[in-house]
Amino acid sequence: MINIFKIVAFLEGISYILLLFIAVPIKYLAEDPSYVKMLGMPHGILFIIYIIMALYLSVNLSLSKKKRNGLLWASIIPFATLFINKRYLN
Repeated sequence: MINIFKIVAFLEGISYILLLFIAVPIKYLAEDPSYVKMLGMPHGILFIIYIIMALYLSVNLSLSKKKRNGLLWASIIPFATLFINKRYLN
């Protein structure tokens, strides 16, 4: 389950970065919202899966509140989900 979570965390992080740093600037600079529409739904699904899996793992691994909150905060901070493996899951 941890390996699946690591994959989801990586994909969620990449989708968030693409959405923030590529799709949104294109939307406002080139007035083309198609990239936001294309990347928004997959990111939203990955975000929800990430949150559910983070809560599930925090209960099953008996993680402290600090580690659980770190996993959850990582979902909204750009690049953070790419680095959570070393800090919270080892």
